[in-house]
Amino acid sequence: MMSSGPADSSATTVPAASASSSAGVLSRTGVLVYAVLAYAVGMAGLVWTILAVGNLVPFGFGPIETSGVAGAMAVNLTLGAIFTLQHTIMARSSFKDWLTRVIPGASERSTFVLMSGLAVALATWLWQPIAGEVWSVGAPAARTALWALYALGWGYLVASTFVTNHFELFGLRQAWLHFRGVEYTPLPFTRRWMYRYSRHPMMVGVLVGLWAAPDMSVTRLSMAGLFTLYVLFGVFMEERDLAARFGDTYAAYRREIGFFFPRLGS
Repeated sequence: MMSSGPADSSATTVPAASASSSAGVLSRTGVLVYAVLAYAVGMAGLVWTILAVGNLVPFGFGPIETSGVAGAMAVNLTLGAIFTLQHTIMARSSFKDWLTRVIPGASERSTFVLMSGLAVALATWLWQPIAGEVWSVGAPAARTALWALYALGWGYLVASTFVTNHFELFGLRQAWLHFRGVEYTPLPFTRRWMYRYSRHPMMVGVLVGLWAAPDMSVTRLSMAGLFTLYVLFGVFMEERDLAARFGDTYAAYRREIGFFFPRLGS
C-alpha cells in the first residue's frame, strides 16, 4: 500500500525493475527522436538538391574554388563518388549487420537516411559551376511544358515512396514500432499503382526531374549526368538485393515488368 508519510523511504527509491523500465522508455524515445531528426535532415537535403537542379535556390557556394573545367569536374566527380559510395556501402546487408551491432536495429534505416541527407547536401553545397550553356528553350509553351515535366518527375518520385511505404523507406516506421514495443515485421512485396508498369518508378521520377530542363547549363549537365550514373549503378545493385530477398516472386516480376518503362505489349 502507498503511504503518505514523509518519512517513508519507498516514496523516493525507484525499484530496480522500474528503473530498467524507465531506461527502456528513454531508449525507445531516443530512437524515435533520432529518427525524426534524421528524417528532417534527409528531407532537407533532398528538397535542396531538387530545387538546386532546377536552379531555383543557391547552391555551389562552399569554400572550395576551382579554376578551369578540369578542376571543377574533379571536385564534382569526387562529390558524386562520395554520395554513391555512401549509398552503396550502407545499403549492403553486410554493413547493416555490422551497424546493428553498434546501434539499435530500429535506427539502422534512420542512420542511412541521415547520412544520405548529409551526403547529398554536401554535394549540393560544394558543387562547382562550369561555364557554358548546352541548350535554352525559347518558346514559352515549350518552357512551360518542361517546367511541368520537371515538377511531375519529382512529384512522381515522392508519390512512389507512398505506394510502398514512405515511413518505412525513411526509417520512421521502424522507430515508431520500436517506441511502442511492437516487433518489427517487414513489409510484403508490392506491385500496386506505378509498380505495375515499372520496377523502379522512384528512379524514373529522378531521371525525369534531372533532365527536364528549359535551360541546360553545363553545370546542370554535370549534375544530371553524374546523378544519372548513380541511378543506373544503384538500381543494378538494388536488383541483386531484391532478387535475393524475394526470390521467385521477384524473378517473375522482372519477367513481366520493365526496368524503367512498361514492356511493349504488356
